[in-house]
Amino acid sequence: MLSTPKKTNFWFLPLGGAGEIGMNLNLFGHNKEWIIVDCGITFGDRLGIDIIMPDPSAILEHADNIKALVLTHAHEDHIGAVPYLWPYLKCPIYATPFTAQVLRQKLEEKSWAKQVNIIEVPLSGRVQIGSFDIEYITLTHSIPEPNALAIRTDLGCVLHSGDWKLDPQPLLGEATNENRLKEIGKEGVLALICDSTNVFDKGSTGSEGDVRVEMEKLIAQIPDGRIAVCCFSSNVARVESIAVVAQKNGRKVALVGRSLEKMIRAATHAGYLKGLPGFIPAEQAMDMPRDKVLFISTGSQGEARSALARVAQRDHHIISLDKGDTAIFSSRVIPGNERTIASMQNRLIHQGIRVITSHEEDIHVSGHPAQEDLRAMYSWVKPKALIPVHGEARHMYAQAELGLANGIDQVLVPANGTLIELAGSAPKIIETVDSGRWGIDGKCLVNMQSPILKERHKLSVQGIIFLSIPVDNIYQLEGTPVVSSYGLVEAGEEAERLSEDMHGIIRQAMRHNQGKEKNYIEAIQRAVRHECNQRFGKKPVTDVHFVKNETF
Repeated sequence: MLSTPKKTNFWFLPLGGAGEIGMNLNLFGHNKEWIIVDCGITFGDRLGIDIIMPDPSAILEHADNIKALVLTHAHEDHIGAVPYLWPYLKCPIYATPFTAQVLRQKLEEKSWAKQVNIIEVPLSGRVQIGSFDIEYITLTHSIPEPNALAIRTDLGCVLHSGDWKLDPQPLLGEATNENRLKEIGKEGVLALICDSTNVFDKGSTGSEGDVRVEMEKLIAQIPDGRIAVCCFSSNVARVESIAVVAQKNGRKVALVGRSLEKMIRAATHAGYLKGLPGFIPAEQAMDMPRDKVLFISTGSQGEARSALARVAQRDHHIISLDKGDTAIFSSRVIPGNERTIASMQNRLIHQGIRVITSHEEDIHVSGHPAQEDLRAMYSWVKPKALIPVHGEARHMYAQAELGLANGIDQVLVPANGTLIELAGSAPKIIETVDSGRWGIDGKCLVNMQSPILKERHKLSVQGIIFLSIPVDNIYQLEGTPVVSSYGLVEAGEEAERLSEDMHGIIRQAMRHNQGKEKNYIEAIQRAVRHECNQRFGKKPVTDVHFVKNETF
């Protein structure tokens, strides 16, 4: 059970995002109050679970003392769980204008959407939330309005970086507020809680300005055919670059993909993309000469129902690419998506479509800090301690070593569920609370350790056999059992042979057992599983159902 912070406590508790990239949910506690920073998801691909999020149970016992959910930016791994978890939290939400608008779009279909109090904070704004003084610090990333948070209490200041990089030419929005970070460093920072994603990359992360230059060179070299450029829908600066470059090359631009259209609406609402040539409908683009159009599409990770994946499968209801056309991937491969992306690209190539990726051309840069960016942040903020987050264990421990090598004497690598005291001479873990994952299973939220999912996994691996056995009142066979199997053998002769063999196994199991119905069922299950293990190397789920006084 999670304790209650006292006035002498300043606590940090990650429930998601420590030991993994994605699914961020961080708690800060002080003076009997809590704030939550970010509330994100990750994506699943098995057992019918597509969306996974942190289990908030630890904080729900203190729900009345949650003062706010504070969002650093609008990526799914930072805001994607809000539509699922807010009904449990029921607290005000603080966000800068673009993030607030993206969130409103995500919530608009919820029946309770009007109950959510979304409070817009201006860029570089500062708000008092209960005992917490929260200041938004402008950074750069791969989405508009990324922010670090300077979180102050009577016990000191902590800087929570969110996702960031250093980009002197972000193209959209302001560059990192280096001066303010230095001022906060002079004020004194108890701990820097910092993004670890790109800690293995030497040098500095590249600039969006450089990507625009390279994209312009590339598009100019493709005079013929339709072009589809695939990028992350949230990278509005990249979308702007592609649109500007297309116009310079005499091409009209159409957006393809709902998530992309929503991001552009949110960016326009927040005052971005001014002066950008308007986008045309995809239907209009398909009627134009092939060398006069460019599509900006979703699907950079090969998502099954994304626009470009459907184009590759010749299944999109509006657009198509043909031999001689070009598909450009202005994106990186997120680990775990390699197969789906390669499969999609291979489909395109088989159709005679030229595929260009960031491996061949410099048309993508990351949104996370490389080693020189991290060193710069350390030198500006001068934290007493470093707490790496937003990374797998290898990323976080590598950043801990980098921090130690660059003058930070105290480092602490957390795990989800570790409650950390930030006040005092050095951060320390004071207790561990339960942390886990919830998943979206159809329309329901389920614990990822649920027996339902364990059973579903077993069914998917081992198969299942249904046995309907006619018996009299003393459990003597009164006919022929009906055997149905799924996931073990193909229909036809093999299934018939298995059914016939099972008849003998059932009779033998029942002959050597007597007593209660439960005893017969267990004996039959053991015998059937043993036979299947001998024959197939599988121990299927075995469902036994006795039917009395019926003729089969």
